[in-house]
Amino acid sequence: MLDIKLVRQDPDLFRSSLARRGADPSVIDRILEMDVQRREWITRGDDLKQQRNQVSRELGIKKKAGEDISEASAAMRQVGEEVAELDRKKDELEKEQLGLLKCLPNVPHEDVPDGDDDSANVEVRRWGPCQTQPDPLPKAHWDLGEELDILDFKRAAKISGSRFWVLKGAGARLERAITSYFLDVHTLKHGYTEILPPSLVLGQALYGTGQLPRFEEDLFRCQNSPLYLIPTSEVPITNLHAQEILDGEQLPIHYVGYSPCFRSEAGAAGKDTRGLIRVHQFHKVELVKICAPEESYQELESMVADAERVLQGLEIPYRVVKVCLGDLVFSPALKYDIEFWSPAQQRWVEISSCSNCTDFQARRASIRFRRNAKSSPEFCHTLNGSGLAVGRTLVAIMENHQNADGSLRIPAVLQPYLGGLQELRVTSKAR
Repeated sequence: MLDIKLVRQDPDLFRSSLARRGADPSVIDRILEMDVQRREWITRGDDLKQQRNQVSRELGIKKKAGEDISEASAAMRQVGEEVAELDRKKDELEKEQLGLLKCLPNVPHEDVPDGDDDSANVEVRRWGPCQTQPDPLPKAHWDLGEELDILDFKRAAKISGSRFWVLKGAGARLERAITSYFLDVHTLKHGYTEILPPSLVLGQALYGTGQLPRFEEDLFRCQNSPLYLIPTSEVPITNLHAQEILDGEQLPIHYVGYSPCFRSEAGAAGKDTRGLIRVHQFHKVELVKICAPEESYQELESMVADAERVLQGLEIPYRVVKVCLGDLVFSPALKYDIEFWSPAQQRWVEISSCSNCTDFQARRASIRFRRNAKSSPEFCHTLNGSGLAVGRTLVAIMENHQNADGSLRIPAVLQPYLGGLQELRVTSKAR
């Protein structure tokens, strides 16, 4: 959440930030008007309380002396009622102001490109050859998966409804191999500490990372419970250090976690309705960093490079784009997307997003650090990124490594996790 002190100090920064995002900047004026009124009521209330306390002491002395204090006592009761009314109005105003502050997005970095949607994202670099207009087009992963008997959408729909999937046999083994490969590379080569987080969290954790209150419709909440299913392990992992003051020598902290992720896809009606791209449940390996403010943009570049290296190991063509304002979402100040090339669909598909959230999440979750024993606590910077989305990685492999005869080549880095298996072929299907 943005600090009212920061809004008060530089309101033009926040007005321009909202204007660049295409939002109404007048909300800043409303927040500041509330702030002025709130402080006036606090000052008036404090003055009345001081007056009441002084008069109460004087009345006590007069009462002991046998004087009639009934008229003065009645006047003080009226003062008390006025104080109570001021406190009530102040509390209501603070609640309304806090609601507005909670819904203000992070201030974007100056390098974020302008633009209304992902078509304005700026390409930074590419890696690997892309099959543009191959003849014939490779099979889409949903067709190839059924032919190889590793992917079943019909039975998943029978069990759970639309936007679910079942992986079976070699498909389930392949997803497990992808996950193990990601975790091994990030822990053994990139130096992250592995975390296996819970998949259910309290609302406070989702508030800390910015999903609540603004994006509640995208979440699955457990009925008659304060718990939510996580949309990403960024939520529990970032909140590991909520309400803590860290020793500066601990920073930077690098975590990697694997979890199922659950999303309602409330804002994605009609998008990617076939296949594994946009589903209600998927698995993801997540990278999270907590660092000192001056290190965060360097840590972001390093995080993107870590995500790129696992894609390169899988021989998947991709590009890195700098995300524009219209596509930036809520918490990041700067975000890169990594998109793999889908030769079957002839388009770029997001497989990772890496974000620097600066101190935005740390303020909401109260994650601070001390540079030394004598220094005051400062807010950390937090970063998160997909390292990578496992289901989409399976799609990237199926659409980039299929052979003309309908078989699927297994990338060399995954073969040790599959007992040396080099390819999947169509066999007789036991349905």
